[in-house]
Amino acid sequence: MPAVVLLIAIFGSMSLAMVVGWACQRAWNNGGWTDAFWSFSVGIVGVAASLAPVGQMTAPSLRQGLVAALVGLWSLRLGRHIAARAGEGPEDARYAALRTEWGPAFQRRMFSFLQTQAAAGAFLVLTVALAAHNPSRDLRVADVAAAALFIVSVAGAGIADQQLAVFRRNPGNRGKVCDVGLWALSRHPNYFFEWLGWTAYAVIALDPGGAYGIGWLSLTGPAFIYYLLRHVSGVPLLEAAMLRSRGEAYVTYQARVSAFFPWPSRRPQMSDGVR
Repeated sequence: MPAVVLLIAIFGSMSLAMVVGWACQRAWNNGGWTDAFWSFSVGIVGVAASLAPVGQMTAPSLRQGLVAALVGLWSLRLGRHIAARAGEGPEDARYAALRTEWGPAFQRRMFSFLQTQAAAGAFLVLTVALAAHNPSRDLRVADVAAAALFIVSVAGAGIADQQLAVFRRNPGNRGKVCDVGLWALSRHPNYFFEWLGWTAYAVIALDPGGAYGIGWLSLTGPAFIYYLLRHVSGVPLLEAAMLRSRGEAYVTYQARVSAFFPWPSRRPQMSDGVR
């Protein structure tokens, strides 16, 4: 398969997937479902792009299989988590705020927003494809290290999600801000581990020897996901919602805990827990 055909297929598939996601969130009146569609779509398209024959390659290599397994595992964990959240609880605060802000134009603007998300997902899939199609013949130490890094990222994100879920289930924590476990080190540990997982693909794609020069483009993937999470659709929207719902407690939490990268609190934690 020519590389340009693979590129068109990636962008076209993601665009179509998010059209379906838009239609479903409209029918179910819950914008949170679009995140589940995005996660599953990136995984499915990522697996397909990883295993696709490119150039003279026919049978998938061990590296292609490894990368396909990594992106598939990521998609399954994240997609199931988001789908469960969307199915059991109220609409995600970010989409609820957009529904209020956009008013009658919500569905029209949501369609455009999701196509932007589709393009972002396709861009990330390119990083996956660059890792999978590194032509180095055998698996390297770097590939094993990347797999280990990926496992740490998935485990960390899962632990963060579980700690938040346990905190929220306690009636005594109603109206408080979760500052236990990983949430005492980062205000968004789930986002941090999400970003960390994407660095694994760059580790696989990079070839310091220079034989796979295009592999250096894979660095744009983790840089892009960091920008999205930290400055666009992740931290800013969620923190705005938390400030509206938690007020001064969240301001105190912001002053004490790192926004993204895990780091010890800047001063001792409050004893009464402040999410």
